[in-house]
Amino acid sequence: MRLSRRFEETVHEQFHEGNVPGPLHLSIGQEAVAVGAISPLRVSDAVLSTHRGHHHCLAKGAKADRLMAELLGREPGYSRGRGGSMHVAIPDIGLLGTNGIVGAGIPIATGAAYGMQAQGRDDVTVCFFGEGATGTGAFGESLNIAALWKLPLVFICENNQYVELTPQSVHVAGEIHRRGESFGMPGVKVDGNDIDEVLAAVGDAVARARAGEGPTMIEAVTYRWFGHYAGDKAAYRESDEVEQWRAKDPLVRSRAKLDAAVADELDASAEAEIQAALEFALNSPITGPDSLALDHLATT
Repeated sequence: MRLSRRFEETVHEQFHEGNVPGPLHLSIGQEAVAVGAISPLRVSDAVLSTHRGHHHCLAKGAKADRLMAELLGREPGYSRGRGGSMHVAIPDIGLLGTNGIVGAGIPIATGAAYGMQAQGRDDVTVCFFGEGATGTGAFGESLNIAALWKLPLVFICENNQYVELTPQSVHVAGEIHRRGESFGMPGVKVDGNDIDEVLAAVGDAVARARAGEGPTMIEAVTYRWFGHYAGDKAAYRESDEVEQWRAKDPLVRSRAKLDAAVADELDASAEAEIQAALEFALNSPITGPDSLALDHLATT
């Protein structure tokens, strides 16, 4: 969690220094959802992420230096610096992709889970999405197929209270975690800032999926500290609201459960890794237009 926080704080700084080409969407404040949900998974399990997915990447095993290079548009990045913040795929560790289209990962995750089932594997797919994605047609269609075929799939809604610039209260009807009930799918609502609560709920859902009992819908209630994108001043939010959620910082809550010396060691380790990742990225060559045809030629 500390690694994810320092990664995004550092990338945010680099964005304002002009070193991050393209848009940047931060997940600061949501770290407990990613780490708690991905902790029960194997390397062979699949994860589908969103446009706000750096914490998912790191929790699944992405290397901070190559991820930093990707966001800074450098050649050693996971997509050679071309995908940027919203388009990272690392199949070797089961990360099937972040996605710049809201809700687009949901049907892909359903297909991945079907592939696992068809191959007779006991692996599981976990799909992350925001509350705004629950309004897409693909969301309902995927829940239906997943429940009908008892696919090994865990749907996780990171409910961070805002659908881009719009509060959930004027955009989303009903309770999200109950959306699967009409398909016979169990739903669970958890405190997304409590890593232990997330871990327990997702652990149960993953075990259920591995046993062939089908999908689960989990709603993790959390909050993004910053605006929808880097540079968004978030004038649509009250400062009191932001401060109330900052007081529920998942890192502070988790640190309180650790021995102080252990926590300090983890903080120092994360800091050292991120500083090394930044140095690696800044010293790597910028991806140039002359490389555009290389992958095309290699696949024709």
